[in-house]
Amino acid sequence: MSHLLDHTTALVPRSTRGATVTRALAAEWTKITGLRSTAWLAAATVVAAAGLAFGLGLFVRPGGAGSGASLAVTGHVLAQLGPLALGVLVGTGEYATGTFRATFTAVPRRLPVLGGQAVVTAGWGAATAAAAVGASLLVTSGQRTGAGLVVDAADAETVRLLVGYVLHQTGVALLGLAIGALLRRATGAFVTAAMLLLVLDQFLAANPGRFTDTLRALLPAAGTRLVQGDTQVAALDATSLGPDLGAWGGGLVLLGWVVALLGAAVYRLRRHDL
Repeated sequence: MSHLLDHTTALVPRSTRGATVTRALAAEWTKITGLRSTAWLAAATVVAAAGLAFGLGLFVRPGGAGSGASLAVTGHVLAQLGPLALGVLVGTGEYATGTFRATFTAVPRRLPVLGGQAVVTAGWGAATAAAAVGASLLVTSGQRTGAGLVVDAADAETVRLLVGYVLHQTGVALLGLAIGALLRRATGAFVTAAMLLLVLDQFLAANPGRFTDTLRALLPAAGTRLVQGDTQVAALDATSLGPDLGAWGGGLVLLGWVVALLGAAVYRLRRHDL
């Protein structure tokens, strides 16, 4: 019997027997850092965030509404496209190149692969977002000084905006990953994600009403409340006929979408043929 077990074990590829969550994570990290597009997307995200913040800062005047932190995070409108694209590329990359066969031969349980992708995507998104908001604070420092806007680390709104910026960008990256892993086609996944995150939100905003306002509050775009000032969030809740989410409530909506779509991707990965 022991001879038979030894023979059976020998038939199993060594890479399969040794596959662990840690090794799957290391493999995904190697993949994401080995792509030139990853570095370019990170650089483009930082430049877009800082550039838009600086451009909008040109219109800031003393005594105007907002704060130093709110000015620094205004670049999220363009910057979110970078994490979204990166997430989609990570989620669809294995299927676009056909390497998923080798990957899932090495890691037949499959879930560690998606888990590793989620961890490295979140790490990339958070690190890039931190660099982007840091660059935005740097390029708008002169404008903030001229307008009398300060960035007070002891102020709750300031902390919420800066932390919320990183969380929002990370959530967008994971949203792209989830949709990419579910649809497995880069173009279709990016268009779908952009529709959910940008186009549909703007369409509903242009057609206010109880139904449309409620639907808008339940879209992933509600996560942008994390990077809106307290006054702006309060005004949005006061004029909307939908649910009053507040800032963190919008973040929870985005998180809910990420969890639900990743769950759907897990189901497809486990139950359907590749």
